[in-house]
Amino acid sequence: MTALGNLYFYVCAAAALAGALAVVASKNPIRGAMGLLLLILSVAGLFLALHAQFLAAIQLIVYAGAIVVLFLFVIMLLGPSASTPTDRRGLYTRAFGGGLFALASLGGMGLVVRAAIAAHHPLPMASPSPVFGGIDAFGSVLFADALVPFELSSALLMVAVVGAIAVAKGRQGVKSLSSGEQRIARAPVAAEPARETSGVFRHDVDAHEPAADAASPEGGRGLKEQAS
Repeated sequence: MTALGNLYFYVCAAAALAGALAVVASKNPIRGAMGLLLLILSVAGLFLALHAQFLAAIQLIVYAGAIVVLFLFVIMLLGPSASTPTDRRGLYTRAFGGGLFALASLGGMGLVVRAAIAAHHPLPMASPSPVFGGIDAFGSVLFADALVPFELSSALLMVAVVGAIAVAKGRQGVKSLSSGEQRIARAPVAAEPARETSGVFRHDVDAHEPAADAASPEGGRGLKEQAS
């Protein structure tokens, strides 16, 4: 492999690692989907480096053009309130499982590097045949030796679609508030000040009451008796 080929491989590998870390570490679902898209594009580039043109095209068409779009549709249906709530239950168990998986991965990588260093004169890889990576060669392997995994992957995608529809249907009728509306909803409601009664207003009311009483015959007699 030439220096340009090595540079191309390292760039695709670094982009794949960055996309995978963005998927795992990002709290925003949109950014996680964009990280997944970067990972898929990087893996397609690695397939091209291995002279697997058909796999690179399928990687772009199926995963980047369909799976990521499906994820974005589900995120838009769920709305911005679909972020995972903070949950500290089982934190130590999850940390232990993640650390154990990381140690196993580092151990496997160490064994591979040790085996590569031990082989001082590795055998050169054979040149691929002209039909390697094409549709004919891939189709003969896919529908002969890998038929069962292919059907299982199709069933897995169908389950993912049904689950996404079920989750989106369960949130119908739930109004998603924007950030401004959520800020207003969380703000404390100010108590309405008590309306003060004016003495002048009360005086006017009292002043009108005798006039109303004077308009009636009984009220007139009462005023005359008070005057006398």
